[in-house]
Amino acid sequence: MIPLRVILAEDAVLLRAGLAELLERFGFQVTAVPDGATLKDAVRQDAPDLVITDVRMPPAFTDEGLHAALELREEIPDLPVVVLSQYIEPDGAAELLATGRGRAIGYLLKDRIVDVADFVATLRRVAAGGAAVDPQVVTRLLRRRPDPVSALSPREQQVLSLIAQGLSNAAIMRELAVSEPAVGKHVRNIFAKLGLPPGNDTHRRVLAVLTYLRVGDPGDGTR
Repeated sequence: MIPLRVILAEDAVLLRAGLAELLERFGFQVTAVPDGATLKDAVRQDAPDLVITDVRMPPAFTDEGLHAALELREEIPDLPVVVLSQYIEPDGAAELLATGRGRAIGYLLKDRIVDVADFVATLRRVAAGGAAVDPQVVTRLLRRRPDPVSALSPREQQVLSLIAQGLSNAAIMRELAVSEPAVGKHVRNIFAKLGLPPGNDTHRRVLAVLTYLRVGDPGDGTR
């Protein structure tokens, strides 16, 4: 198997070295960089299979990593990117998750990763074009746009949160201990209530999440 080429952006030296070593043990080929500017240069030069970046990095430790990811996704819409941070930046997260039609994108929280094998599998899924969003990120972003959420029942919101994590209907069935037809009905209701017509887009499930995770219109006070 050809190793996935990863560029890892993390300012903390020990974490950067440790994560790079971990990924290499799982067959990734890792280039580690300390800041957003170096990340952008490395991606433009090496065209990696996957980018992993923290949010807050030098020089100001605000949103440099997230801003670099947004710039790169604007230049290369199909570039797989995983934000790996302990911070949720709602504005940037919503904007980033809306890029590339929801393909090859992830936002994970460091403190909530409890299984290395699952983490590695998630990285591979994003690199292959999938999506992965931590439920706490979803919850934080849902609060930004209450109107679309209010159209969904509590169970539909729960199902949508699991969809955002990349779970299949069968996996959602197991998570919620309900029948697969029941999950299918919830998913269809979500699509209908969010105004997503039937289609062949394999990422329609992610688009359902992105419909109301996006930053609001310029006139609605969310920008």
